[in-house]
Amino acid sequence: MTECVEEREPRRDGPAEGFVRVRLDLSYDGTDFSGWAKQKGGRRTVQGELEEAIRVVLRQPEVFPLTVAGRTDAGVHARGQVAHVDLPAGVWAAEGGKLRRRLAGKLPGDLRVWRAEQAPAGFEARFSAIWRRYAYRICDHPAGADPLRRSHVLWHDRPLDVDAMNEAAALLLGEHDFAAYCKKREGATTIRSLLDFRWERQPGDALLGPVLPGLVIGTVRADAFCHNMVRALVGSMLLVGGGLKPVSFPGEVLAGGVRHSAVNVVRPWGLTLEEVGYPADADLAARSRAARNLRVLGAGSADG
Repeated sequence: MTECVEEREPRRDGPAEGFVRVRLDLSYDGTDFSGWAKQKGGRRTVQGELEEAIRVVLRQPEVFPLTVAGRTDAGVHARGQVAHVDLPAGVWAAEGGKLRRRLAGKLPGDLRVWRAEQAPAGFEARFSAIWRRYAYRICDHPAGADPLRRSHVLWHDRPLDVDAMNEAAALLLGEHDFAAYCKKREGATTIRSLLDFRWERQPGDALLGPVLPGLVIGTVRADAFCHNMVRALVGSMLLVGGGLKPVSFPGEVLAGGVRHSAVNVVRPWGLTLEEVGYPADADLAARSRAARNLRVLGAGSADG
């Protein structure tokens, strides 16, 4: 695994004196990025591209570090990613109104910033969030996936039983220790609240007569996700949907508390971060403080 660059993170309790916190809403195609976070060795990352673009369009000598709602892995896409950056108040006053348009002219085509606005008091892109929603897209057509969607859809070579997948997914809802579905990090908790997990079959598109294969789409929403959690959950669902494991299997893996050799972490390109949810402005600061507490079952907060 490529090592991430260690940098000083912005103050999480608000911008420093003389700075303004700016919320950025963005999307990217993760195909050609080595994930969100900056890495040693010069690999192309979303954070690296965006921080440098902001520096250039604002004509600043230094990079202002970004904080993101969810660090996506290499190959994972985002439609509704959120980040914040703390900028000098004078720079924001003079140039802030032009930032979005200037970024449109500077950023590559696989990265767009849709909104760049001063954030409300207490806003912190990562810790103020109350949920993240991902979608995982699968094609189980025997001929394969639509080639125009190949970078966003996983082809599965076995027909999937969506009803069985939904029955299995429902057994995982609620607050649990998801250690069996996460890559453990030292000092971090694997306790999460899974708020929504469901599957649906979307019909194919009619194009010049032939009907293109449809998709099986999984929607996963939680207060936060640990590393590899969504892709491991999807891996367990494919075993159920393909008839290789019973509906009870994903819940049994969860209860076991350790990684199961049968559960694969599926490929990243089927995964998209669709949306990040935040509380009302008056509750942002309180949520940010609570989310930094190390979580235990029943405590009702998450660490990121």
